[in-house]
Amino acid sequence: MHILFTGIGRRIELVQAFRNAANVLGKELKIYGADMTGTAPALTFCDEIRYVCGMKEKEYISQLVSICAKDKIDLLVPTIDTDLLILAENVSKFNKVGTKVLISKPDKIAICRDKNYTANFFEKCGLKAPHTYNDYLKYADDYPCFIKPKDGSSSINAFKVNNREELAVYSQKIGDYIIQPFIDGTEYTIDIFCDFKGRPISIVPRERIQVRAGEVLKTKIRMDKQMISEAKSICYHFKPCGPLTVQLIRQKGSNDDYYIEINPRFGGGSPLSMKAGARSPEAILKMLDGETIPFCTDVEDGAIYSRFDQSVCISEGKSVIKGVIFDLDDTLYNEKDYVKSGFKTISDYLGGGYEEQLWSYFETGKPAIDELAIFLRREPEKNILLQLYRSHKPVIQLYNGVEELLSELRYKGYKIGIITDGRPEGQKNKIEALGLKKYVDDIIITDELGGTQFRKPNDISFRIMQNRWRIPFEQMVYVGDNPIKDFQAPNQLGLKSIFFMNSNGLYAKQNNYSTSTIYNIDDLRRWLNEYRLPK
Repeated sequence: MHILFTGIGRRIELVQAFRNAANVLGKELKIYGADMTGTAPALTFCDEIRYVCGMKEKEYISQLVSICAKDKIDLLVPTIDTDLLILAENVSKFNKVGTKVLISKPDKIAICRDKNYTANFFEKCGLKAPHTYNDYLKYADDYPCFIKPKDGSSSINAFKVNNREELAVYSQKIGDYIIQPFIDGTEYTIDIFCDFKGRPISIVPRERIQVRAGEVLKTKIRMDKQMISEAKSICYHFKPCGPLTVQLIRQKGSNDDYYIEINPRFGGGSPLSMKAGARSPEAILKMLDGETIPFCTDVEDGAIYSRFDQSVCISEGKSVIKGVIFDLDDTLYNEKDYVKSGFKTISDYLGGGYEEQLWSYFETGKPAIDELAIFLRREPEKNILLQLYRSHKPVIQLYNGVEELLSELRYKGYKIGIITDGRPEGQKNKIEALGLKKYVDDIIITDELGGTQFRKPNDISFRIMQNRWRIPFEQMVYVGDNPIKDFQAPNQLGLKSIFFMNSNGLYAKQNNYSTSTIYNIDDLRRWLNEYRLPK
């Protein structure tokens, strides 16, 4: 499955929730992030980065549609308010290229973008909402009151006002505003998730214990029956496609709920409800497979969550390097030589003369061994041929200059490691054939850690290596050739990373990550020297 997040910004928890959902369900998931500059921290947690123009530019939709078509995106997930209406109005363009947009209808988006409509909508649902004024001169309720932009978000330019004089000042500052009487009470967010037809799958009210810039820092899950019932009424009238975030205030001294905000997207704190049991990313992946999802009742009522900030490196600086980790395939040797070596083993078993035919199948993207078995009418022997390929002793050699570089690094006292994916037997045969053990301190074959789920971009192998070496991540560098999976974990953990743009490699393509790029071993030696490797 391919999922594209737009306006991805700081939504690291959300991306991680989808990644975890795929792992729990055993589904293959590739996550794309769209951004204007490539500096959004959440991009570091994506498999692929796609650059787009600003949301207000006329080319924005056409660029997104082109990306969705080219990358075969199954689902587009918007994350910020300003993106919603234009996406909702262009859903049909995405549908034509096979991409579903997790977005509600345009008329419902309009309700959320204009706070005047929002209050009217809540009243239509039979709920209370603070009375709304558009002219401060006509404000007739008590003070304090609240003034905010009618299409605002994230509590930007939202102010508590104590008297008429302050109200006049803030009305000039904000411009297009609404005014509502201040409701003294406890603030709540309700994280709602519905299926593609608007049927609720999970409803999780949570108390907003501590908030910064409109986004919750501490929250407590409160599975309040009254709020859940009120949320179901909202779903009935709104018919959201996917997520809906609702804010309310329960008035002090009463049981009255006053609803103030509604947003048809994942709220910044929605991953907290997911942690409590509302596993909407899992539901989305199942829904994309056509499954019907039952209403979620297993939520940790009373659970308290607190959030924190964490840094990721967007642009590397200079520092001392004490440890160098290499990928194996197509980084230290030519993987095509390994493939050809395996094909020769199979050809010899079959009597010889089939190497070119196998290679021809391989170059056209076909399963070469399967194709040859079918061609020779020897399908019953396919598993034998596969085992011969996987267990053969390969005839391969290191790239020119690799042996000298490894010897140089070892002489100077650096830690040297290899992290490689693949079946253990085959990877061990490669390592033995290349004679790498005499140069390297540590080798981790990720599949040996517990299966294919530990392959890159999983970061566990890098954490293990760092724990063995006792070297800070920022004093380690990782060298790899596959931008699809090699750099996500190093960038998240703070390692420096180097992309070997191997023009002859199996995964040769443009690097989208903020890593240095080399084209040969001499480039790598020059890069390391620039980082003043200690003697």
